[in-house]
Amino acid sequence: MEQIVLQSKLFSKTRKEAPTDAEAVSHKLLVRGGYISQVGAGIYSMLPLGYRVQKNVEQIIREEINAVGGQEILMPALQPASLWQESGRLDGMDPPLFRVTDRHKKELVLASTHEEAVCDLARNIVSSYKDLPLAVYQIQAKFRNETRSTGGLLRVREFIMKDLYSFHASEKDLQDYYEAVVGAYNNIFKRCGLVVRVAQADSGTIGGAVSHEFQVEAQSGEDLVFVCDKCSYSANGEVVKSEKEACPECGGELRTVNCIESGHAFQLGTKYSQNMGVNFTDDKGEKKPVIMGCYGIGVGRLMATIAEVHHDEKGLKWPESVAPFNAHVLALQPSVLDKAKKLADKFALSGSVLLDDRDVSPGQKFAESDLLGISKRFVVSERNMASGQVEEVNRISGETKLLQFEEVVGQG
Repeated sequence: MEQIVLQSKLFSKTRKEAPTDAEAVSHKLLVRGGYISQVGAGIYSMLPLGYRVQKNVEQIIREEINAVGGQEILMPALQPASLWQESGRLDGMDPPLFRVTDRHKKELVLASTHEEAVCDLARNIVSSYKDLPLAVYQIQAKFRNETRSTGGLLRVREFIMKDLYSFHASEKDLQDYYEAVVGAYNNIFKRCGLVVRVAQADSGTIGGAVSHEFQVEAQSGEDLVFVCDKCSYSANGEVVKSEKEACPECGGELRTVNCIESGHAFQLGTKYSQNMGVNFTDDKGEKKPVIMGCYGIGVGRLMATIAEVHHDEKGLKWPESVAPFNAHVLALQPSVLDKAKKLADKFALSGSVLLDDRDVSPGQKFAESDLLGISKRFVVSERNMASGQVEEVNRISGETKLLQFEEVVGQG
């Protein structure tokens, strides 16, 4: 049986007003709904509701990356600065690294990405072409010393990221795997209820000759993406320098859309393996640097992006795949609480349930249920129970229907 959580005991409180500095819709609604709580600039705690959504997003990511051969590992966020000196990135990251010195006068960094750490692992494991290809990933904390931490989970200084790293003996093998990951990413975003544009992008301080961003169109998006409706070409504004420039693939007219970058993939080549000595011996006995790719998705940012896309004036509208609970059962009066508990017990056989057992007004329960945005709501009231019925409300479509109580609790 899945867990039933009583709303009266939920470690969270809703708010009528959004934070005064909140501009992004996701920031306003996630704070108001009690999903996240700010600790400092760009630093947030995940409350039970938010953590449930995060875990659902992580599971979707995990399933799709496992399906393309990713092996899950966990690397430390705190790393010796010497690793970053090897790669040449210690002083060149943008935003800059958080750097600390321990009591032994050794310099350490809080990693914003893990190319250095994974290369350190790989050079101790990979020695032959027979060891390749390999792909490893983690879902782990990252730290970025952002100058401007705004937008709630869209731009933070500590966040959870899925970062995948692949190792190959040939460029063709890298390209083939890169395409497989692009397919996996498309599946991830689709399962999260999002439509993405795969846009050509600048590789920045990560590096590599080829990179693509996975951009979700949103009014609050900070990225300007050029798109061609004639041939589906997309590119970040950093790649396309002029709004008047014609599509480089078909000559069609380019238009711009505001987007949120929700994932990024890079063909790194030998940028890191050469600097850090990640080599393999090929089938002719020649020593060569391993060819690499890396692929990232910010989990919190993806969660915020879903909220940016799936909401209305009343609150959040989570797709079923990521909603914090499978069902939200509301007992409108204390007299029907036993019936509501029986309904919750039934739904808990196949999913998770939030049971609103609080002694507050029906209006407050409805308003907060809309704000929380759980996909399916079941309302147990004295009026409907007089005819043996409960009301089912689909938060996404708005569709409402009456169900026979005894039939629902007796099914299965």
